[in-house]
Amino acid sequence: MSLLLDEIAIATARLADAGVESPRTDAELIAAHLHGVSRARLHLVPDTEFDPRFWDDIARREAREPLQHITGRAYFRYLELEVGPGVFVPRPETEVMTGWAIDRLAEMDVAEPVVADLGTGSGAIALSIAQEVPRARVHAVEADPLARQWTERNIAACTAASPHLAGRITLHAADFGAALSSLDGAVDLVVSNPPYIPFGSWVPPEVGEYDPAAALWGGDDGLDAVRVVAKTARRLLRGGGLVAVEHGAQQGPAVYWVFAEENGWRETRNHTDLSGRDRFVTAARP
Repeated sequence: MSLLLDEIAIATARLADAGVESPRTDAELIAAHLHGVSRARLHLVPDTEFDPRFWDDIARREAREPLQHITGRAYFRYLELEVGPGVFVPRPETEVMTGWAIDRLAEMDVAEPVVADLGTGSGAIALSIAQEVPRARVHAVEADPLARQWTERNIAACTAASPHLAGRITLHAADFGAALSSLDGAVDLVVSNPPYIPFGSWVPPEVGEYDPAAALWGGDDGLDAVRVVAKTARRLLRGGGLVAVEHGAQQGPAVYWVFAEENGWRETRNHTDLSGRDRFVTAARP
């Protein structure tokens, strides 16, 4: 066994003792990032090239700093995004909702569908839609200036790598309620992963200590921002336009009624994530 693999085994035990959810995977990803190789090629790193900074990064993860902050990268669908302090780290659960949105846009008989991503953060949803729906015009809304810096970096990097994205994503500095008034009644799909954690809920250290508070907490029941998204979506969407909003695993029934028929919606549905838990709601504007 190589020196690096021996060190990864020791690091795995340390991360497990610290309560890290996926200790082996995280140790390998840290090693791969630091040594500039894929996980599959870690065994090929010569003993003489072992980088002792590996243990500095393991100590950071042991202290429950997010893996994505240590590597500076987050992966979302087909994207590699830059993330760090000040921006919400995109989660795999959100990929399911984004896939639903992409599928619905592909089905629309609209030459250039207009999309609004409310609370874009890193830009994960907006960039995925722009990349996978080449006809779409995406408006990404973010109020927080720190998060917006990461959005700008990711839009610039993705556009440089995929020139066809140029001009199809517009970033707006605005909050949910006041966003995009010039597009009232003209948007085909609104999508959002808003803050939805109820005040006082327990969250892991990686979340509570590192994700921005504005991206986490959604009031006493967690639905304050969801209600604002629903109100904004009613304003923005054309007749027959669609909305998709992520929520917590226990909030499915409550979120359903935010988008009830008496509130101006139809075809309201709850959808599950890959673990079978309620994760996002969709509805149509009459």
